[in-house]
Amino acid sequence: MTLKLNDVTVSRGVGPVISNVTLEVTPGEVTTVVGPNGAGKTSLLESLSGVIGISGGSIELDGVDISKMSRRRRSHAGLAHVQQGRMIFPSLTVKENLQLTASTKADMDGALALFPELEKRLDSATVLLSGGEQQMVVLARAFAAKPKYLLLDEMSLGLAPVVFLRLIPIIEQIAKTGVGVLLVEQFAHLALKIASDSLVITSGHVSYHGPADALLKDPDLLKKAYLG
Repeated sequence: MTLKLNDVTVSRGVGPVISNVTLEVTPGEVTTVVGPNGAGKTSLLESLSGVIGISGGSIELDGVDISKMSRRRRSHAGLAHVQQGRMIFPSLTVKENLQLTASTKADMDGALALFPELEKRLDSATVLLSGGEQQMVVLARAFAAKPKYLLLDEMSLGLAPVVFLRLIPIIEQIAKTGVGVLLVEQFAHLALKIASDSLVITSGHVSYHGPADALLKDPDLLKKAYLG
């Protein structure tokens, strides 16, 4: 039971932006992907969720090849993708945003249990919320869909570090419910602290794949990985 990438290559324009990536995301654990800007991290997540196709290799979800599935079918199979930019429905209330993915009241209650700050804002239009609260809505909406695997792309983008610090423990809690989390994040040290496995991508290639704590304990190893 894993989300598995087998030698995946993703091409855009004239050539590959990701080459020969092999990775397993395990239920109940956080896997962190870090690397310089423009390294191909977002393209990797987009290839998993079906936003873009792969040009080589395969993607398996719990033993089923989903490489050619539509984005909708991958979502129904258990993949949730939180993209960059806090994609809320601004004219809808917090409650209405959550109702888009929650099949039952229990699903919504479970999501709100992770984000008690949203309880008092249920009837507020999400456009009126702070950036941090909007990111909570996006996360809560994804969790309410009861995914098997959650893909998170640069959640800290546009947020103050102190706000992102509040979200890190929630990501850990989500993983502890049995969800496999694949986290792409610019704040490498914060992301690595909650991860078991880690990947450093540089110029579309994997420059490190191994335990996250090894990178945390060895700054020279992290620096070397970033430099490719």
